[in-house]
Amino acid sequence: MARLLLGVSGGIAAYKALELARLATLAGHGVRVLMTETATRFVGAASFEGIVGAPVLTSEFERDPLRGAFPGEEQPGHDPIGHLELAGRCDAYLVAPASANTISKLAAGAADSMLTTSFLACTAPRLLAPAMNDRMYADAATQANLATLRERGVEVIEPGEGKLASRGEFGRGRLPDPELLLARVEAALPAGDRPWDGLRVLVTAGGTREPIDPVRFIGNRSSGRMGIALAAAAAKRGAEVTLLAANVALPAPAGVRRVDVETAAQLAAAAGEEFAEAHVLLMAAAPADFRAASPAAGKLRRSEGLELALEPTEDILAALASRRRDGQSVVGFAAEHGGKAIERARDKLERKGADLIVLNDVSNPEIGFESERNAVTLITAGGENEVPIDSKEAVAEAILDEVDRLRAKASRPSA
Repeated sequence: MARLLLGVSGGIAAYKALELARLATLAGHGVRVLMTETATRFVGAASFEGIVGAPVLTSEFERDPLRGAFPGEEQPGHDPIGHLELAGRCDAYLVAPASANTISKLAAGAADSMLTTSFLACTAPRLLAPAMNDRMYADAATQANLATLRERGVEVIEPGEGKLASRGEFGRGRLPDPELLLARVEAALPAGDRPWDGLRVLVTAGGTREPIDPVRFIGNRSSGRMGIALAAAAAKRGAEVTLLAANVALPAPAGVRRVDVETAAQLAAAAGEEFAEAHVLLMAAAPADFRAASPAAGKLRRSEGLELALEPTEDILAALASRRRDGQSVVGFAAEHGGKAIERARDKLERKGADLIVLNDVSNPEIGFESERNAVTLITAGGENEVPIDSKEAVAEAILDEVDRLRAKASRPSA
C-alpha cells in the first residue's frame, strides 16, 4: 500500500491523530509520524510509535533509527538526511491537526522543525487539516495563509463545525473525523498503480422527490448509503467518479465529483449528460415510478381535499442502456419485497439491457432503507451470486469485483 507521512502539530485535536494513524496502519499503509515539540505536550510520541511500529521524529537534527524507511521497507545502506529521506519516500503528507502557528510557518516557508522542513522538501501530494478555535480560524491572517497554501497546490481539508475544546465554545474549527481524513489522503494518492486508473464511473444515489405542490412530494425512503459506498469504493480503485445525488443528506466521498438533483426528470437529464463519457454506470438511485401529472402552483389546503392524477416517470436505466457504446458497463439495482424477487430481477436485467442487476430484498429489516448493512444477489446473464449480510462498504466492493469480472470477460476475444 502507500507510504503516508503524518505531521502532528500542537492542539487538543492531536488525540484524533492517534486514531488516524491506527486506521491507516490497519488499512495496510506504512505510516511515519513527525511531531512538533508543542504536539508532544498533548500526545506522547510513544503512543504513535506503538501504533505505527516506527520511531517518531521531532527535530531535523535527530537521527532516524530507520534511516528514512517506512514500516515494512528495507532500510537504506547509508544514513541519509532524515527530513529529506522521509519527504522523498512518502506517497502523501498530511498535517493533522494543523495549528494556526504551524499553518503560518508553512505559508511563510519557515523550516524550524522536522515537520516544517519535511513539508518544504516534499513533492508528493500535501494536505492540511486545520484545527483550532473558530475565531482563530476565521481571522484574516489564518485565512490568508490557507489561501497562499492552496495557491501552491496544498489541499486544505476544511474543519467541521460543532462544540470546540474550550468550555461553552461552538463554531468552525473541529478536526474532521479520522475516517474522513484517511479517505481524503487516499483520494490524493497517485492512481497509476490502482486497478481502475483511467476509468470514469457514474454513480447515482438516493431517491427522487416528485412535487405535488410546493411543500409536498412523492418519494421513497432511499438514503443513498449504497450509492455513496459504491462511489467511495470506485474512487479508492483509482476511478474518476461522478456522483448524481438525489436528495442525499450524506457527504460525498473524498475525491468524488458530486451533482445534486431532486426529481426523476433532473436525474435523467444529468445522467444523460454524463453517461456518454462513463465507462461504468452504477444506477443505485431509486427514482420515483410516478409523479403528479399537474403539480399545484400553490399549497393545497386539506379542507379542499385532494384528487391526484399520476403519470409514469422516465425509465432512466433503460434509456441509458439503449444508448450504450462498446466498452460501457451498465449496472442496475432492484429493490424487491418478498417472493419471486429473483425472477423479477432477472426480467429487469433483460428488459433494461443491463449487464448486472443488484437485487436488494428490502423485506429484511436488517438490511432495509437507512441501514448501514446490506445483503444482495448479483444477477447476470450467466447466473446468480449471493453476497451475505455485511457493511455496505463490503457489499460495494463485492459489486465492483463482479463488474471487474464482467468487463474482463467482455474484453476477451471470442473463440
